[in-house]
Amino acid sequence: MPYPALLLGIAGLIPFIALPILSLSGVIGELAALHYFTQYSAVLLSFFGGVHWFDAIASRKTNHQLYLAMLPTIVAWLALAYGADVRVLGVLSISYLLILFYDKFTLALPKDLILSYISMRVGLTTVVVLCHAVMIFLMR
Repeated sequence: MPYPALLLGIAGLIPFIALPILSLSGVIGELAALHYFTQYSAVLLSFFGGVHWFDAIASRKTNHQLYLAMLPTIVAWLALAYGADVRVLGVLSISYLLILFYDKFTLALPKDLILSYISMRVGLTTVVVLCHAVMIFLMR
């Protein structure tokens, strides 16, 4: 995986890690942290559909991948429409896992690139899901 991609992926974890810490420390209120966390999670989830949109177009596929590329954006939009809630965090968290599994079996990248991409995504997704679990725990 190119170093800048790895660096940007790790930087993308900052809000996921910072918001629970800021909430626990009292720097921001629990409801504000939940609101910002949900918004950031939804925006980032929608990003992963773009990976499949590009892959389907670049590979000239008109199969399920092109259509399912919109699913993360729709789930994210529904999460934002529903509002900050622990159930929404659960749905977002599960969505990250599902898109990771879908990535693994669908992307048509060169083998070395897909292996490094999936390895990076497993690490990043693990942190994201754990941060969702922490936020859910804090809001209970």
